[in-house]
Amino acid sequence: MDTSSLIKRCPRLGSDVPFSYCRGCGEKGLPCFKVFDCWWETFDVVEYLKAELPEQDFARLRETRPKEKVLSLLEIIEQARKNAAQEKA
Repeated sequence: MDTSSLIKRCPRLGSDVPFSYCRGCGEKGLPCFKVFDCWWETFDVVEYLKAELPEQDFARLRETRPKEKVLSLLEIIEQARKNAAQEKA
C-alpha cells in the first residue's frame, strides 16, 4: 500500500502531518504510540505495520503507552537545560 499521500490532523501536535511522520516519531524510531488510534479509520494500519515492522518492534509498539504528562514535561525541561548549558559552553 502506498501511504505517501496520507495526511491526518495530529491530536498531539494540533496540525496536519503525513503518515510518514507518524511512522517514525515514536521512541527509538518506532511509530507514534497513537498510530493505531489515529489511522484505523483510514486504512488497516495494524496489518500494514505488522507487515512493515520487524516482529519485535511491532510487539514493542503494541505495548507502548504514553508517558505521564508530568514526566514528559520534566524530560523536556531537562533537555532544554542541557541544550542551554551546551550553548553557553
